[in-house]
Amino acid sequence: MIMSRIEAPRDEDTVAAGPLVDRLLGGLPAEAVLTDPDVTASYAHDMASFCPAGSPAVVVLPRTVEQVQHVMRTATELRVPVVPQGARTGLSGAANATDGCIVLSLTKMDRILEIDPVNRIAVVEPGVINAALSRAVAEHGLAYPPDPSSWEMCTIGGNIGTASGGLCCVKYGVTAEYVLGLDVVLADGRLLTTGRRTVKGVAGYDLTRLFVGSEGSLGIVVRAVLALRPKPPEQLVLAAEFASGAAASDAVCRIMAGGHVPSLLELMDRTTVKAVNDMARMGLPESTEALLLAAFDTTDPAADLAALGALCEEAGATQVVPAEDAAESEMLLQARRMSLVALEAVKGTTMIDDVCVPRSRLGELIEGVERISEKHGLTIGVVAHAGDGNTHPTVCFDASDPDESRRARESFDEIMALGLELGGTITGEHGVGVLKKEWLAREAGPVSMEMQRAVKRAFDPLDILNPGKLF
Repeated sequence: MIMSRIEAPRDEDTVAAGPLVDRLLGGLPAEAVLTDPDVTASYAHDMASFCPAGSPAVVVLPRTVEQVQHVMRTATELRVPVVPQGARTGLSGAANATDGCIVLSLTKMDRILEIDPVNRIAVVEPGVINAALSRAVAEHGLAYPPDPSSWEMCTIGGNIGTASGGLCCVKYGVTAEYVLGLDVVLADGRLLTTGRRTVKGVAGYDLTRLFVGSEGSLGIVVRAVLALRPKPPEQLVLAAEFASGAAASDAVCRIMAGGHVPSLLELMDRTTVKAVNDMARMGLPESTEALLLAAFDTTDPAADLAALGALCEEAGATQVVPAEDAAESEMLLQARRMSLVALEAVKGTTMIDDVCVPRSRLGELIEGVERISEKHGLTIGVVAHAGDGNTHPTVCFDASDPDESRRARESFDEIMALGLELGGTITGEHGVGVLKKEWLAREAGPVSMEMQRAVKRAFDPLDILNPGKLF
């Protein structure tokens, strides 16, 4: 990944940081306040390319709600911007520092506070790793379905901030559907509680949903009440090969129109399949133009896969291969999960798009990306949550080549424009951050942007919470 160069702190920044650090130390232990420039520079950005990042004045790692409140009161009094962070696995620059800011890293607030099997909820701090929560609730016969590809690293707080999705969204939905309530520290340090612990509740405006996807621009999530589901049966996976992306997309349409509810429906194009094989020697079929992975976690997954396989064959699948057991299924899922990392290895740098279109127009998006790839002479791999139309066209390029970098950025923008033309959105799960600010305005329109800015002013009148993101 390429990032804007991180500048060393200027003398005036260092002087200004003195009173700030002293005030922070008044309510935080010394080990929670990091000022070494080499250390703070390592917190400057997330995993997105082409997103500017500044130099933080200080990095703080609170462990309690009271410590977060102290940070925000200090920031408000001194008018210092605050950039909240989780594991920094994001792909939009939403966690990138601004010059002179406080980076508020929430990774130390990593406790699972409660798992309630009767009410099917978990109460967690924002630094809990997604996979750790999944494993903990599984011990109670429960599941937390949202599972981003980075689930072994990403935090629940980051998932909430970006309203993230995952591989199982086609059946189980995205993060927003599982957040029942939040505790949020506001810009001035007050603690706001939203939502509920009950299955139903419609009292007042839904402030909980307002914070989900707000990218830390309205408040700091310090506790979340999450809905859980009964742990499903073990899923089995089917792999279907197609001679074109259009044929694979036709199969997706047939599957969804037929009323099937797979637990996973993912697509990898030939470029992605080759990249995964090159990295991990997984033996995936490189003769195919598109590989569709489907799974069921029903009581009779083999029968469901057989019916789905028949639809794939009707759509022109050249080969349909059901996994024989859970181990083979997991191997296929692992190949899908490593797709973006494998594509990055093709040229060393990637720009990962996040365009979501109606399922019925998935084939047009794939064909359009192929044209853009040829036009700019670049390798662009497509991996997609095909069941919900969320695609990740990934532009591979040499960051040391200025012309290739320019073409990469142009192709990235053309893919977003194509998504909007097809009735889609510029981001299905990665968020806006810095990377797509201009495109948010194009998609939302002036009236929507006016109202969104009004909401921002209501919660953060001094504009100190993650400034420069979204708008």
